[in-house]
Order: sequence, then structure tokens, then C-alpha cells
Amino acid sequence: MSSEQSDTRHKILKSASNLLENGTPSDVRMADVAKAAGISRQALYLHFPNRADLLIATVRYLDQLNNVDKGLAASRAAASGVERLELFIEAWGSYIPKIYGNARALMAMKDTDAAAAATWEDRQQAIRHGCEAAIKALKADGALSPEHSAKQATDILWMLVSIQNWEHLTKQCGWSQKRYVDTTTQMAKTLLVDTLKQA
Repeated sequence: MSSEQSDTRHKILKSASNLLENGTPSDVRMADVAKAAGISRQALYLHFPNRADLLIATVRYLDQLNNVDKGLAASRAAASGVERLELFIEAWGSYIPKIYGNARALMAMKDTDAAAAATWEDRQQAIRHGCEAAIKALKADGALSPEHSAKQATDILWMLVSIQNWEHLTKQCGWSQKRYVDTTTQMAKTLLVDTLKQA
């Protein structure tokens, strides 16, 4: 990709992200993004053939901008399954505030907008993949609670770390970020870690 193409792509993704975070769902049409980026709709379609591709690329752009891999590095390098679980929840829980504006827009749009629904599902599966990796580490250590299969444990962790739960506790109930992370971690360990293996 040429430097000019790369710069245009960056401008498009930045504009789409800003519209998602600061606008209303109706402001995130292809025409709106093209206008915000200062390019023609035809030029936008050269980079993103459809709106779903654009929205998915936008949330992945945010991941790159916020260096999500760096945030997850400690969890991925953890010495034990319990440590990986703890560090994953801390990393993901601390990341949610950085992408909440975009996530909130997608949540508002997903029930009536196929492109937003596809983008939301793409992100949900990425989160679930992280949950699954933490549960596999627990199981490999023999630290997974015998009460749940690995799939059930992944389901539970995925539910616990959902953006909706973070939103409910921090935005509606007024919890601090630290209280959210600490309590979610404790709930996850209580539910998912064999009591003999808990620290």
C-alpha cells in the first residue's frame, strides 16, 4: 500500500471512529464518513467496499491505536492459569473505557443495522477468544473448577467481562474502575478456579 493510500485509510478510520464515538447512529453512513474524511464516496469505496468492512476495520484500528496486544502481553506470558485469568481480566477491564464510546454506538445500532451487528459480533468473538485462552490455561494447570466444562467456563467468563456488565456497574451503579476489576476478578476465581488452586 502506498503512503498516500495509507494516509487516506488512516483518515477514513479516524473519521469513522470519531463519528461512532461522538455522533449518533444515523451519522455513520458511508456518505457521512466520506464527508468527515474529506474524500468522495467513490474514494471511500475503493478502500472499503461495504459498510460492514469499514466498521470492522474501524474497531480494529482502535485496537491498534490503543496497542491492545501490549496490554494483553502480561496475561499471555503468565506463569500459571490463575495468573493468566487475573491479568486477562485486569487488561480487558482496563481497556473497555478506551473503546466504550465506539462500543456504545455499536450496541445502540446492532439490533436494526446489519453492518453494526456484524461488527459487534466480530468484536464479541475476539473477546471470547481471549476468555477461552484464559480458561485453557486454567485447565492445563489442573486449576479449572470441576463444576464446569471448559466451554461452560468460557461462557461464564465471557459474560462476566462483557461491556454491558462494565457499563452497568461503572456507569449506572457508579463503581470505580478498580472496584469493577477487583470484584470481577474475585467472582471469576470463585466460579471458575478449583478451590484447592486458589491463591
